Amino acid sequence: MKNSGNVARITLEQWRALIAVVEAGGYAAAATRLHKSQSAVTYAVQKLETVLGIEAFEIQGRKAVLTPTGQLLYRRARALTEEALALEAAAGTLAAGWEPELRLAVDVVFPTWLLLEALRVFAAERPAMRIELYETVLGGTEDALTQRQVDLAIGSIIPPGFVGDPLISLRFVAVAAPDHPLHALGRPITHQDLRVHRQMVIRDSGLRRHRESGWLGAERRWTVSHKATAIRAVQLGLGFAWYPDEMIRDELESGALRPLPLREGGERRVELYLILPDPDYAGPGARRLAEILRSTTARAEPPRAP
Repeated sequence: MKNSGNVARITLEQWRALIAVVEAGGYAAAATRLHKSQSAVTYAVQKLETVLGIEAFEIQGRKAVLTPTGQLLYRRARALTEEALALEAAAGTLAAGWEPELRLAVDVVFPTWLLLEALRVFAAERPAMRIELYETVLGGTEDALTQRQVDLAIGSIIPPGFVGDPLISLRFVAVAAPDHPLHALGRPITHQDLRVHRQMVIRDSGLRRHRESGWLGAERRWTVSHKATAIRAVQLGLGFAWYPDEMIRDELESGALRPLPLREGGERRVELYLILPDPDYAGPGARRLAEILRSTTARAEPPRAP
C-alpha cells in the first residue's frame, strides 16, 4: 500500500509502543510502562507492522526478539520520539519567552573564576533567572547531557549524537608539595618512581563511573569527590596529582605546590567543549549564556594571587 501525499501513516503512539516493548522486554511490561492495556500495546505494534508491511519481531524460543528490520525501526523510532519531545519542550520555552531557569553541567577542571565571571555578566542582564549548576567530573557531564538534565554543558567528552564547540584548552601539570619525597630525588622522575607513591584522583561523577583520564599507575591511589579536598591533600604531602595549572595557580605562585620534574609526561593538554543539547531548540537564555561564556573565555586574563 502506497502512502498518498506526505501524511504519516504511523502515529507517535505506535512508535512509542514499539520502543516500550523493546526496552521493557515484552508486551506485558510495556503495557505497565505506558499505562495501557496489553491488548492496546499489541494492537499498536501489529498495526505498525501491517501498515509498513514488515515484521518487527520474531519468536526465538519463548521470547520475541527484534528482526534486523525491527532493529533499524527501533533506532529510528528512538530518534523520532526524542525529536518530538525536544520540539514540544522548545515550543513551551518559546511560548513562555525567556526560560525561568537554566541548568548547567560544568566539569570541575573548568576555571571557577572564569565561570563565575560569565555568570556575573549574565546575572547583570537577567537578575531574576535562576541558575542550577552541576559541578561534574568526566562522565558526569556526559550523563547530564544524554539524560537531558541540563540546558548547557562544558566538558571534555562530547557524547555520540551531540556537537560541541572548543572553548578552552587546559594544561595539566604533575605536582606535589615541596617537601614530598619525589622532590628530594634530585633527578628527573620516572613513571616507575611515581608507582610507589600515592596519587590523588578526583572521582568520575558519572553514574557508571567508567571514565578514566591521564596516568593512573600508582598502586596507592586515593580517590576523592571534591577538587578542594584533592588539592589540600597534595599540599599536606599526602600524595601527588595532575591538575590544570589554572586550578592551582595560587598554590604554584605561593610555592605550596611545585611541578614534578618528570622525565616524560609532566604535562598534558585537555580540550573542553561548550555543548548545547539541542542547538536548534535552545532557549534564548541558554544561547545568551553560551555567547557570554565564549566571549569571556576568549578575552579573559586569569587573576593573579595577591
